[in-house]
Amino acid sequence: MTHPLVTADDIDTFQRDGVVVVRGLWADHVETLRAGIARNMAEPGPYAAENLKAGESGRFFDDYCNWQRILEFEEVIRSSAVAEVAADLMRSQTAQLFHDHVLVKEPGTSKPTPWHQDGPYYFVSGGQSVSFWSPLDPVTTATLRCVAGSHRWEKPVLPTRWLSEENFYPDAEAYMPVPDPDAEGMQIREWAMAPSDAVAFNFDVLHGARGNDSPSRRRAFSLRLVGDDARYTTRPGRTSPPFPGHDMQQGQRLREDWFPVLFRRAMA
Repeated sequence: MTHPLVTADDIDTFQRDGVVVVRGLWADHVETLRAGIARNMAEPGPYAAENLKAGESGRFFDDYCNWQRILEFEEVIRSSAVAEVAADLMRSQTAQLFHDHVLVKEPGTSKPTPWHQDGPYYFVSGGQSVSFWSPLDPVTTATLRCVAGSHRWEKPVLPTRWLSEENFYPDAEAYMPVPDPDAEGMQIREWAMAPSDAVAFNFDVLHGARGNDSPSRRRAFSLRLVGDDARYTTRPGRTSPPFPGHDMQQGQRLREDWFPVLFRRAMA
């Protein structure tokens, strides 16, 4: 049995394309998440960043790994259906929390979020992963864009720093250059979305987002979860998020005291 929010077709699409839209995932939690984002912006964490250069219009704020100190985030993470939906999409017996991420583009922020894969930034390996990108404002133009099937590419895309545009790791040869999906005619998935909807995508799906040229702000809450096959893996440098002091070794499961298992499927 799957959760009513997802169908067998949704799961098949997620497995094939690496991305699917889930309507109404946060239907009962929109105001709580908005309050959490307001708290997060008023009280930024140590990883908070402003992602615009001098002279660029608007404001592009992001911050992550705050669920343990932003009570609204923890409430929603633990009380919503998100973990069960994640397990269904991943075809996993479990769903384990990795981290949360807030991204806010104020009106007139024309800068797009660069094309990237999340996986190369993380210290997690495994095919069972899902990130939920969830706008808390109606989105018609400042949409998330995902390249269907890119989670199956043989070589990962080079991770870069959003502001300086420098390579994230020293060994660029291990990665493919960041492609231009529009120019290269790739299959891009994007949707107009209402608050409470979510785009679910695999960590290795290439994605980016359009700038926000609308008169309204675009607040987005992202939540990243992993499944049964997730293991700690080393990278060529400091990962993002870094999780200093985690003490995990190559091939280990993520430690559950830091990354709690939110859903475990009952044995038949």
